[in-house]
Amino acid sequence: MHPSSSPDSVPSIPASIDADAQGRIRDRVPVAVVDIGSNSVRLVIYEGNSRAPTILFNEKVLSGLGRGLAQTNRLDDKAVASAIGALTRFRALCRQSGVGEVHPIATAAAREATNGPDFIRAAEAAIGCPITILSGADEARFAAEGVMAGFHAPSGFAGDLGGGSLEIVEISNGAIGQGITMPLGGLRLQDLSGNDPAKARAIADSHVVASGFGPLAAGRPFFAVGGTWRNLFRLHMEQTGYPLHVMHGYTVKAADAADFLGAVVKSDPEKLPGIAAVSRSRRQLLAFGAVAMQAVVQHLKPSEIVLSAYGVREGYLHSRLSDEDKAKDPLIEAAHELSVLRSRSPRHNEELVEWTNRTFAALGIAETLDEARLRRAACLLTDISWRAHPDYRGRQSMSIIVNANFPAVDHAGRAYLGLANYYRYEGEFDPVALNVLGQAVDTRSLHLARVLASLFRVTYLLTAAMPGVLGRLRWLQDPRGGFTLAVPRELAGLIGERPEARLQAFSRIVDRTLRMEAR
Repeated sequence: MHPSSSPDSVPSIPASIDADAQGRIRDRVPVAVVDIGSNSVRLVIYEGNSRAPTILFNEKVLSGLGRGLAQTNRLDDKAVASAIGALTRFRALCRQSGVGEVHPIATAAAREATNGPDFIRAAEAAIGCPITILSGADEARFAAEGVMAGFHAPSGFAGDLGGGSLEIVEISNGAIGQGITMPLGGLRLQDLSGNDPAKARAIADSHVVASGFGPLAAGRPFFAVGGTWRNLFRLHMEQTGYPLHVMHGYTVKAADAADFLGAVVKSDPEKLPGIAAVSRSRRQLLAFGAVAMQAVVQHLKPSEIVLSAYGVREGYLHSRLSDEDKAKDPLIEAAHELSVLRSRSPRHNEELVEWTNRTFAALGIAETLDEARLRRAACLLTDISWRAHPDYRGRQSMSIIVNANFPAVDHAGRAYLGLANYYRYEGEFDPVALNVLGQAVDTRSLHLARVLASLFRVTYLLTAAMPGVLGRLRWLQDPRGGFTLAVPRELAGLIGERPEARLQAFSRIVDRTLRMEAR
């Protein structure tokens, strides 16, 4: 089920990787997925197969293999030539990038066309290894695996809209339910309807109703996978002036999407407000992606639409991980990797996690399990901008974090992480920064960000960002009222005017009487 190849005898530790490079995680061999879809042929090379995979290289060619398939049952000769040319180049790119394993997968167009077997033989010769032809059930399962890889404990329905098909599958309590595939991909709908969105809507309605998922999906999140839907909601993001430009985790209430979807279906795509945010090659399928989403919203009645940048490719790799790796939290893994790559001392950041655990417990600062999880990630990320000019460290931290390729964090969580690390450097929240993130962060998250950042500001003056101090500090109940931060006598020289002032700023934010003494 999972054939792969090491192209052209690439060594297990590729010689093409610069051994002196400090910007990559050591001991990882790149892995590639080649996705031969109905609309695009894409190569994605990852740093390695991990719980939070990082993309090293990404290229797609819009070959359009599925165009006209509904009428002819054949792959178009020009589309085949385009795809074979792309695969030949992808093989060379894998060799150049030191890829250890290549996983080529093909979907609806290749499996359904009468000349599909001939194409697959030519494609295997071009890419240099066997190609796995996914069934509709396979596509649904791997799309669901992708959502599980990209979100924290997701529950709802995943829908993967490709060029030739739409797969829908339930995800609940970490388990993947039975999936179905429907001929509702953007290219397929365009062909079946004769490029008429009204006819396409009738086709989409009939299939989504027949799925029988309505009663199960109602009131639950719908995770939207696939390039057409991502570009559709990129347009929505542009039209609403949304402050973040990260598609993964972008969420729209289903009830709020109707007018937007209707306008996309009825309008000339070139005249839609904000259309410049969508690549020209994607614009002609926007209406058919909107039609498919209209059918989902009307007949499945989800609570919200959540965009996923993780799909079949990431799901395919996720399925190959060990159970131990799958159980890891992808946000924490990604934050840990960034800590290793950019911090002065990753070990200090790990100590910071435990120190904030003890501080919050000692001072009675309440938080939920999700809030504690985000606090842990914030600790791991808190020193990633130390190389920047001091005047810009706060803004750089916030920009890196809110725009990072992090899985398993919603946009409110991104805003919290960014603001906590912004305030850790700046000391005060810049009104401009708050205005930019205001749509994504609530009052409680803002308060917790200030609490954590203020604690960071005390901590870094006592540790100089180096390990070995935090485990020796203690919070003691003070008989005079409040709490005393007890510093070991042999470290008493660390106490001074600046950390004392920072401690009093922290005390005002947490509304506790706090002192610092050598004990």
